[in-house]
Amino acid sequence: MEPVSNQFLSDYRAKLVSAEQAAGLIPDGAKVALSIGAATPPALLHALAERARQGAARDIRFYYMLLGAVAGRTIFDPELVDRLIPMSFFHNAVERGVDKVLGEQHLVDFLPAHFSQIPRAMVEHVGVDTLITTVSPMDADGYFSFGTNADYAIPVARKPGIRMILEVNQHMPRVRGDCMVHISQVAALVEHHQPLLQASPAPLSDVDRQIGQIIAGLVDDGACLQMGIGALPDAVCAGLEHHRNLGIHTELLSPGMAQLVRRGVVDNSAKQIHTGKTIFAFALGDAALYDLIHDNPDAEAWPVDYVNHPATICRNDRVVSVNATTQVDFHGACNSEFVGGRQFSGTGGQVDFVRGAYLSRGGKSIIACHSTAARGTVSRITPQLTGPVTTGRADVHIIVTEYGWADMKGKSVAQRAQALIGLAHPDFREELARQAHAMKLEA
Repeated sequence: MEPVSNQFLSDYRAKLVSAEQAAGLIPDGAKVALSIGAATPPALLHALAERARQGAARDIRFYYMLLGAVAGRTIFDPELVDRLIPMSFFHNAVERGVDKVLGEQHLVDFLPAHFSQIPRAMVEHVGVDTLITTVSPMDADGYFSFGTNADYAIPVARKPGIRMILEVNQHMPRVRGDCMVHISQVAALVEHHQPLLQASPAPLSDVDRQIGQIIAGLVDDGACLQMGIGALPDAVCAGLEHHRNLGIHTELLSPGMAQLVRRGVVDNSAKQIHTGKTIFAFALGDAALYDLIHDNPDAEAWPVDYVNHPATICRNDRVVSVNATTQVDFHGACNSEFVGGRQFSGTGGQVDFVRGAYLSRGGKSIIACHSTAARGTVSRITPQLTGPVTTGRADVHIIVTEYGWADMKGKSVAQRAQALIGLAHPDFREELARQAHAMKLEA
């Protein structure tokens, strides 16, 4: 890297403060956009939590998705959520932990939105006034890379008048693409160098591997991949090791996808846009993933309102989108975010890619699940959903369980019901057939 000019070094030093000083720049009543996963800034969160404990921070709302455990230990300590208020676009263990401690009267509030719409929701509808995130060290021209996370952070950073506080971390990879901000745009800088959050892949079960192999068989050489989060997409990646000339255009870049790049399975040569490049909105995984994207001209991070826009997705041919769900009803509609009567995860980018993949020439949108839940006592194929519709029946394309796959397109509701019963666990098929008969859904 070229040496930084004296002008930018002077600006940098003038804006460099302690985490405590930076936290003091966020006023009561602020609406703060907080970055996902590896870009969540731990030093700033610790300082904000300490201010709240001392009674010096009140009524600060944080808008975000998919935070690491550090948030639960700091700003979302259950004792502080009356002062530092979580406003989640996508729940995970952090929100479920707060809910468990505080009970039914204090459930973390949830904002339904497709991932592609979150930047506009934050800027236009919420009106966030502050952005805090982790970035890579400044380059010779005074720019910081947002590294693992362009997603909603870059669109928020471009909002006029935004108060931007950056935590500079030498471990954050310097990533190319549309993910840079200049020192002149920054209100304050904090230096804090610690290894990034790593998300270990969930162990794969035999059922995961079965589903992974079924889906891998639906992927042609030269296809362009999007994979969601969790064990099932990881299992699909494991099943693709003998494919060739695959591409990646995805919201989440995961270790499984990075492994396909390293093995040469992915070379992005068959893509129609960003040919030769792996495109993602955010990356979350292990050190090997972060090493892969660091200063790599063939890997680029772009804002999620571009990456996840169906009009962008469909510009590549043969897009294969793979996402998981928790329930599928007889009509083919999917609940992918609600479990046990509570918000469990979120809408995310599932519908963005369901629609974008189907619009792609030769594209396939795949939604997968185990046939059962609760240790085999509950069927995930069900007459009616017990939660909100994440992906509607008119959008669903291919459904996969360990018992096979079924194409919903071109099927009547009755035909869908019968096809889905065939994907259910054998222990539930007789009862499901009786329910379909009572609902007059016999093909």
